[in-house]
Amino acid sequence: MEYKRLLERITLNPKVMTGKPVIRGTRLTVQYILNLLATGATIDEILQEYKGLTKEDIFACLLYASETLENTSFMPIMEAAS
Repeated sequence: MEYKRLLERITLNPKVMTGKPVIRGTRLTVQYILNLLATGATIDEILQEYKGLTKEDIFACLLYASETLENTSFMPIMEAAS
């Protein structure tokens, strides 16, 4: 799927989920989908749980996160032990 069309699956609206990025037509945030993946859910498991989603929606979440982080600099969440 074309890069731009994939990103169009993610929308931001201050009236939906307090403006967090969501999958178009849903109230499922990018953050929620990424958390599911990070905690071990497979794409197939997510698609079974949320029947209206497609693999492209999941890929759009990953691409959106990647694009968002591209120009971000990070500070450590916690300091390393001495």
